[in-house]
Amino acid sequence: MDNRENDYSQQMQERYQQDLFPRKLGIKLETVQAGYARVSMEVAPDMHNFNGVTHGGALFTLADTAFGIASNTRGTALAMHISVNYVRGTASGDRLTAVAEEEHLTRSTGVYRMTVSRNDQTVALLRGTVFRKI
Repeated sequence: MDNRENDYSQQMQERYQQDLFPRKLGIKLETVQAGYARVSMEVAPDMHNFNGVTHGGALFTLADTAFGIASNTRGTALAMHISVNYVRGTASGDRLTAVAEEEHLTRSTGVYRMTVSRNDQTVALLRGTVFRKI
């Protein structure tokens, strides 16, 4: 059984309330469904790097939060690999949204695509693989 039919979306909404790090950054959970999550945050001035744009770590954390929620809607999932391409800079006051979508699911792994955007502009593209603990 590969748990494709399993949907732990409700449990993930509840578990997110215990996830202090993304909540400390102001990341808000907007939508969660089986294999899918959307989160958002507003860029604060203390999220900038020395070049004056949003720190890659802040963008990564936003996308990783969506990834973790989406992948755990199918049962316990642990990240194995994430690749990231930063394609556009952002600044203070920008509201960013990250969407994680399931692309492929097997008994032991899952592949997810994450997109971080500002309005309709793509800011970062990520792809991640999880190990599914069954």
